[in-house]
Amino acid sequence: MMGTHTFATMGTMVSIRLAHTSDADPRAHGVVNDITTTFENYNARFSLYREDSEISRLARGELPLASASTEMRDAYARALEWRTRTHGDFTPHRPDGVLDLNGTIKAEAIAAAADVVRAHGFVDFSLNCGGDVLVSGSPESGKWITGIVDPGVNNTMLSAVAHSDDWCAVATSSTTERGEHIWSRPETAHEAIFRQVTVVASDIVTADVWATAIIAGGQRALDLAVATDTLAVLAVTREGGLVGNENFRALVAR
Repeated sequence: MMGTHTFATMGTMVSIRLAHTSDADPRAHGVVNDITTTFENYNARFSLYREDSEISRLARGELPLASASTEMRDAYARALEWRTRTHGDFTPHRPDGVLDLNGTIKAEAIAAAADVVRAHGFVDFSLNCGGDVLVSGSPESGKWITGIVDPGVNNTMLSAVAHSDDWCAVATSSTTERGEHIWSRPETAHEAIFRQVTVVASDIVTADVWATAIIAGGQRALDLAVATDTLAVLAVTREGGLVGNENFRALVAR
């Protein structure tokens, strides 16, 4: 049995799949209500598309960062740590200087939602938010499988990965679909040779940040990523070529 529930939030769609249960299970409705609230709370604070959000007030200069909430300042501090870790290929600032935490917040919301699901007693589930996926446990048959869409051919699968406890998170960044938080520095813009990057890791924030950083920094950033963290990476060049490391090849679903 598999219960599947979908809802819209944060400008995208979220899908939660609960193994060993059904759509009629009343516990599932409680999970959906609570994770919907979790995502909406993140959206209410961090969305630049909402004029009433805290980050929009920061962007307009109505709220000094020093007076921002602890949640905002902590999220900003974590994003700055990622900027350092990626040697600047990931940044929480738009080219115009506006603070934009979209590059970390969606992934942090996914991780928080997964904690909510576990708090409800579910250990076997898959949580998909706009194509970024975090899984736990396993479905009734085998392993959780995540497909990777070919950026050059609509609705065509490029590859698929079989998850395990050590490879439970996957994020994909693309210059065609998710370019709003991918900014290459002018001095390194020529290095942005990838059209799409998929990263598999042990946590969703790591996967999402490195996918964005590699899109921005190209091969140099990819080399730094795999030297810094344990990652599986599949990158698609602008010419349609594929670059993948050994970890990714080992995860390809057979």
